[in-house]
Amino acid sequence: QVHLVESGGGLVQPGGSLRLSCAASGRALDDYVVGWFRQAPGKEREGVSLITSDGIEYYRDSVKGRFAISRDNRKNTLYLQMNNLKPEDTAVYSCVADLWVASNIFDPAGYDYWGQGTQVTVSS
Repeated sequence: QVHLVESGGGLVQPGGSLRLSCAASGRALDDYVVGWFRQAPGKEREGVSLITSDGIEYYRDSVKGRFAISRDNRKNTLYLQMNNLKPEDTAVYSCVADLWVASNIFDPAGYDYWGQGTQVTVSS
């Protein structure tokens, strides 16, 4: 079992930055594909960014150039640096992990392990 705990969410003004962290326990994440999904009120859950065990990064189009995903396998921790935040980025952000890379890496059904989520609110 993999246990994931997110932190770093909060309220930020448009144009601001936040760094999310996801600490894993139970198993080392070295061989896992890990990443972030988000869900805004009344909307479907969507993939934000994923990174494979080989370090290949994936981003949804709307966050490219603004968000950066990284992983520190020594700390068993995943990060999401979010810059130039926009009100439409407001959502609950959850980290995910799975041993296998799904054919559609942004399909939430492809991930066995989920954190509880952390709220990100972008508002003036």
